[in-house]
Amino acid sequence: MKRTLKFIPFLLIILLQNCSLNDCNQACFTPPNSFQFEFIDATTKENLFTNKTFDEGDIKVINLADNTNIEFTFIDENDFNILGIGSIGWKTEIVECSIKVADKEILTLYVNAKRVSENCCSFTRFEEIRIENASYTLDNQKGIYTILVE
Repeated sequence: MKRTLKFIPFLLIILLQNCSLNDCNQACFTPPNSFQFEFIDATTKENLFTNKTFDEGDIKVINLADNTNIEFTFIDENDFNILGIGSIGWKTEIVECSIKVADKEILTLYVNAKRVSENCCSFTRFEEIRIENASYTLDNQKGIYTILVE
């Protein structure tokens, strides 16, 4: 009998190790990627902010659904001159916005973002991204859209 009693704790440990727990040991959170744009002259291939054709003070990013301003940042270090929009995708949403410089529309950005949780991690899945009214290329490694402006 004593021998059987010694075996029971060992058996319980083995059985409990095989049970899968539904709770996460550690939840993870990944913020959405920001949208970054570089505006290049289609002919000269120069950055339009670096060559002073555009002025960062003239940038407007307008939500077309309600005509409100969308928050953005402008990185102007070392003639980098990149417009960044980091406020899209923190929740499930569809955003359509106009990016203007000096009241000239440069492009329309459409984003269908879905905030999801899978395997104990929350992240944004971009269901659809469209850039309209502009020619562009995307550098997948840097995540920068190069907008070619005529």
